[in-house]
Amino acid sequence: MRKSKFTETHIVGMIKEAESGVPVTEICRKHGVGKSAFYKWRSKY
Repeated sequence: MRKSKFTETHIVGMIKEAESGVPVTEICRKHGVGKSAFYKWRSKY
């Protein structure tokens, strides 16, 4: 199985950015992540 290039701390940081009001599309573009991956992480963490 392929290892993710993002650690749990990076993922949690991105989720906290979204909670603070930054648009999800902007976060995904800045970090190079797909929206589907972001929403999957948000449901997991």
